[in-house]
Amino acid sequence: MWQDATGRVRKALNAEGRDPGHVALGVVATVGLGLLASAVATRVVPPSRGRAVTERPRGPFGLILPAVLSATTFSALRVWNAPPSSDRGAALRLWGVAQVANALLLALRPRSMAGQMTAAMTSAGLAAAFAHRARRIDETSGKLASPIGGGVRMGNRIDKAVEEQPTLH
Repeated sequence: MWQDATGRVRKALNAEGRDPGHVALGVVATVGLGLLASAVATRVVPPSRGRAVTERPRGPFGLILPAVLSATTFSALRVWNAPPSSDRGAALRLWGVAQVANALLLALRPRSMAGQMTAAMTSAGLAAAFAHRARRIDETSGKLASPIGGGVRMGNRIDKAVEEQPTLH
């Protein structure tokens, strides 16, 4: 049972045949950059006084969950675990630039319509560039990182898991 579970985790992380230390370093690097971006967002964006559209995670996981559950973070970890190549390096650099750019854009908080549009297009463009590079390395990574495809793919997986559960009436 343990081997089956670790096998599924290795497959999900694209880590088959990789050294566990390499995989752990990838987890630390990808989650660390994601946490940094989340920390900037938490400090810069004050909570609204109106009713929230979504609920922010509370407690000790409030800062960790958004970064860890990010589709691009998971995709970057899959890319990290791929065999070394120039495409892998380029994809990881694009992912890092996207994380830093998103953190900076959150810190700058553009107020004008032009500034907000520039920020949105920069973020979407970097995400699309990363998804394109990631797809060259691993098709699943590219699908997860796609600005729209990642959300759809995760939603479909959740929907499938829910459908398989028996309902009580």
